[in-house]
Amino acid sequence: MSKLSRRQILIFFAGSAGAVVLGGKILEGFIGTKQAKISPLGFTPVRLPHPLPIYQEQTNFLPTKIGEGKVVNLSADVKLSSYNIIDDVVVPPEYERYVIASWGDRVFPNKDDYFGYNNDFTAFIPLDQTNDVGYLWVNHEYVSFPFSSLLLEDSSDLKKLPDAFENVIGWALPSSQNIEVEGESLYNQGGSIIRISRSNTSKRFAVVKDVKNRRVHGLSGLGINSQRNDNYKNLTAWGSRSHQKGDQNYLIATGPAATEVFNLSSDQLGNKIIGTAFNCSGGKTPWGTILSAEENFQNYVTEGVKANGTQTSYTDKNIGKTFGLVGEKYGWIVEIDPNNPEFRPRKHTWLGRYHHENVALRVEQGKKLVAYLGDDRRGGHTWKFVSTGTISSPTSKANSSLWESGTLYVARYNTNGTGRWIPLRLSTDTNPLAPSVISSVEFAALGSAQRNGRLSLPKRNGIAGQTTDGGLFNCDTTNEVATLPAYQGKKLSNFYPTQGALLSDAFLAANLAGGTPTARPEDIEVHPTTKEVFIAYTDGAPGSDGYPDSRIFQVAKLSPNVNATQQSGGLYKIIEDSADGTGLTFRWQRFAQGGEDGSVSGAGFANVDNLVFDNQANVWGVTDMSTSTHNGFNVGAAGTPNPIDHTATGDVSSFTGVFGNNWLFYIPTKGSDAGKVIPFAQGPVRSEMTGPTFVGDTLILAVQHPGEDCPINDGTILSRSIELLDLNGTTFNQTRTVPRGSSWPSNINGQPTGVPRPSVIAIQRKQPNGSFV
Repeated sequence: MSKLSRRQILIFFAGSAGAVVLGGKILEGFIGTKQAKISPLGFTPVRLPHPLPIYQEQTNFLPTKIGEGKVVNLSADVKLSSYNIIDDVVVPPEYERYVIASWGDRVFPNKDDYFGYNNDFTAFIPLDQTNDVGYLWVNHEYVSFPFSSLLLEDSSDLKKLPDAFENVIGWALPSSQNIEVEGESLYNQGGSIIRISRSNTSKRFAVVKDVKNRRVHGLSGLGINSQRNDNYKNLTAWGSRSHQKGDQNYLIATGPAATEVFNLSSDQLGNKIIGTAFNCSGGKTPWGTILSAEENFQNYVTEGVKANGTQTSYTDKNIGKTFGLVGEKYGWIVEIDPNNPEFRPRKHTWLGRYHHENVALRVEQGKKLVAYLGDDRRGGHTWKFVSTGTISSPTSKANSSLWESGTLYVARYNTNGTGRWIPLRLSTDTNPLAPSVISSVEFAALGSAQRNGRLSLPKRNGIAGQTTDGGLFNCDTTNEVATLPAYQGKKLSNFYPTQGALLSDAFLAANLAGGTPTARPEDIEVHPTTKEVFIAYTDGAPGSDGYPDSRIFQVAKLSPNVNATQQSGGLYKIIEDSADGTGLTFRWQRFAQGGEDGSVSGAGFANVDNLVFDNQANVWGVTDMSTSTHNGFNVGAAGTPNPIDHTATGDVSSFTGVFGNNWLFYIPTKGSDAGKVIPFAQGPVRSEMTGPTFVGDTLILAVQHPGEDCPINDGTILSRSIELLDLNGTTFNQTRTVPRGSSWPSNINGQPTGVPRPSVIAIQRKQPNGSFV
């Protein structure tokens, strides 16, 4: 990022209208002028293991123990020969962090209900003008060890080590996989609604009793199975405890799939849906509802659908088959009203079915409702929804009905920095991008392409020599000459009989229509002033779902030069050509390429995930580096080192080990530090910090999966020499030490080897001044 000029930085963040250059001076606008008063940074950046330019310019805070550290002077030499990882949320010395709620907390009217696992997206719905009290929605995405050892493969070296369930929940799961184990897995996903308040002597947010505190989980409404006529008729509970007995809190759907697909579903429940799960990120509406995104549903229910939009069949060994959950009813955006328990949560099918990461809105009076969405998979797409109706008042609850009619578009990026939105309608032409085209950059550099440039397309009997119908067909460079023509020059109606069926298979339909396969869009946010669309693409490496277009995204390290560009995602933006965002054309720009700062174009971070703008339109972001790469060690009890060799080419995902734990960064958009990556916080061992939400002068964060797929911390310390890039692009070695597992947040409460618990925390200044920074 330091490689960009100040003018480039200002234009990227302020928009072309806000940073006009005239006579060598930047006119006053959103960013301000060269003569504007520049405020000091306001905090001491946290010192991370890897070099960053900010450490040459600012004193920085090096953590040394839980809750302790020392301030290090700025220096031209920012290499660290050794670094010790701390198992805590490390924040600048001017700030404090505290826990609001943790997995297993009994904060609901029913004594058996408890706060779910692996919290992710958070959103706050205030109940007064002060922001001191309100409802907090928290997503629960998935379960992983040490939730239960029953989640492990038999070959795992963690199999006989202690897990956390009984210690936290207070009763033990059965010793072998059964319906209760699988039921608790789904119960721990979905979301929690809790009332929090800081109207107390400590002025810290805490959960307070409220009859509206409740769970919306993966088996909400399981009681409706009694209405079926198949073998699931009597499956209405997963245990004897009160929270395990199926209720009638089912969900419903809106849009075409609700009437054209779910009426054909084999569960015979029509437009009634059991539960929401796999909830990753989301969005918040100005009318006080939450939009929760169902992401990796394919691990629990069947993803593949037939031409009519219903699942191909139940999938053996999937939990969905245990409970009769039909795949077509999962993978949607879900709307919930935390303040109104009578509002039945609903899945809005006009937004499409795919691996939803989040949703970002444009809500303007007298305009159409516009939403931007991402499909977080390798080769997934960037999307836009435009409503048919218009917004009368941004805060009106009636706006929820705008999701019921509109058009879903997929983005097509052109190599010249322009793009267009392709509507996913039955009348749309089919024009898939050729695998040889999207993989051309990697092929030209290395003589081969990962996954042979894979492009997933819908499988249809009689198309390209296929003899079965439903699911996906892998088109790649080995077969495209023979098979791709059969998919070209048709209409989407040749593959789907109804609009609902098309939306149920939106990922494959978008490939058919010629949408650009991308580098896993983890988060999308609309700039509060310019309305430009900021996108965090987390990782360009291809995978089993598809191949990101290598002409647009860095898909691999393409040179053996030690400082060659790395492929770990980047920060992009879309600038709509239409003022209200409803048009069909746009421009796009890449601001930051993931990778070490010493690499070509490297921004100094990897795998950027959730983004959020503060009230001054500064950018905050968290990273989502794979748990299996943290600090250069794989998961498991053995602590096996991952290879990190800067002369390697191809997929170098293991390079993210140089960055340590996942962390939170700050990019100011004004002043002398504009555009610089400034580390603000580092997460616990093997964790991910997610769901950043500003509430006045406080930042709320969800800390997900501390100690994931590793032993509960018993004091074992791992150590290795790890190769890093200095800022000048040369390599050096650092001795890295790290606890093998985590005990956070037990360890900040006097239990150094206690169990780790996913938790929601707040960060605030020790001496509040009315703003966060």
